[in-house]
Amino acid sequence: MSEPTANGTRRLIDGEMRVYYDGYWIKHYDPPIDTLETRKGLIQALTRRLFNHVEFGINIPGNRLDAARAAYQAETDTERKRVNGAMLAGALFNRATDIFTCLVDLQSSGIEITPDNTLMRECGQCLMEALDLGKMVRHRGGDEGIDELWGEPFKAYSIPIEAFYESRYLKMAMTMRDIDRIGTGLKDAFSNSTQITMIAPRVDALAEAGKRKCEMLRTDPGIFRVWPSYVVARERLCNIQPRLPAAPDAATIREALEGARLIREGTDLVTNIVRARVPMPKSTREFLDRCHQFRQALSRAYSTRSTRPPKS
Repeated sequence: MSEPTANGTRRLIDGEMRVYYDGYWIKHYDPPIDTLETRKGLIQALTRRLFNHVEFGINIPGNRLDAARAAYQAETDTERKRVNGAMLAGALFNRATDIFTCLVDLQSSGIEITPDNTLMRECGQCLMEALDLGKMVRHRGGDEGIDELWGEPFKAYSIPIEAFYESRYLKMAMTMRDIDRIGTGLKDAFSNSTQITMIAPRVDALAEAGKRKCEMLRTDPGIFRVWPSYVVARERLCNIQPRLPAAPDAATIREALEGARLIREGTDLVTNIVRARVPMPKSTREFLDRCHQFRQALSRAYSTRSTRPPKS
């Protein structure tokens, strides 16, 4: 028996360097040179990335942290307090990023920053509180918050750039696994459907294109091939039409509507995961539950129809 491939193994596959993590061969990119300016740019990019994927209105500047905290503490309505908590998380995150960039500027001037530096401690406290409050923050699509994004600026500052990039490959493998799980859930949901058939090839095309988009940087020339493939695969799956009888009953129409909604929800979830390039375990788990419920409902409906006496 051959030994299992170790995580971090690199191999040239079809002319591209790929790295192996948890069952996936992911496109490998050489990390940029580890300089202070590189770290500063990476931290700023990670901050933009976070706010690009979470709900609107929480990108509060770090200099308004005290006002955001006061509003959160004063709010008594549960639903509004959640939003105020999300806004406070955004202000804390921006304050930490402000400190990071200032520390990089100080280091560029030759000033040594030790781990017990007052600003470093404040920065860590801001990120820990932001991470805790981040549970109140929702994804822009209305689902769970993306916890994976909150701690990345601290990692980009505190560990070598090469190590940071390697850690992203592990997250990418987890992301690809979520995409595959969603695809399998969709195919299983419609495996016995007589209305929506031949869905498996379209689901497989979406999953494959999604994984390729997930692993590719926007600066890669291949993006002009991969992104159109993903968009087309998504449209083809969403546009699949149920095969309805000439005079469908209410149960048949309900099946068609619920099936179309399930497909739309699945493609939306894959798109959210692909864009964020991190797993969304809560949303994935809930979607797979809906797939299972749809399949069970389908089986019960077909069983009832098969035992119903024919009309005279």
